Amino acid sequence: MKKLFLVIVSAAIVFSCSTSQKSEEANNENVEEVSAEEPKEVEGRVYFISPAEGDTLESNFTIEMGVEGMEIEPAGEIIEGKGHHHLIIDGSFTEEGVIVPADSTHIHYGKGQTSAEVELTPGSHTLTLQFANGIHASFGEKWSSTISVFVKE
Repeated sequence: MKKLFLVIVSAAIVFSCSTSQKSEEANNENVEEVSAEEPKEVEGRVYFISPAEGDTLESNFTIEMGVEGMEIEPAGEIIEGKGHHHLIIDGSFTEEGVIVPADSTHIHYGKGQTSAEVELTPGSHTLTLQFANGIHASFGEKWSSTISVFVKE
């Protein structure tokens, strides 16, 4: 009787281990590898419609701003694929994620403007157009454009 009991217990243990291993293998076959998806990089650009690189201008002139690959939206909310223009006078682009300052050389067009009157002193100047999101966080160098202009006396 003890032998029969030992055979039954041994068979149960072997069967249990075999089933457990097969079940684990089946579970492993059904597991899909999940990887973090890279954020989509939006194709596009920001650019000056006018003035153009190298233009000689009066001290008061109009800039016209363009963007491709994003939509213009007034400041306020962060909405993917949307933002607004900023003009940086005699300065470089703002690093991605950094808030564009608001001062005499960093002009915000947070109402969604695509043209504006600008007044500069005579001489050589650089104008950098910077696109940023609803809270003025820059989209970085890729979403900027710089031109040089000369303002006559």
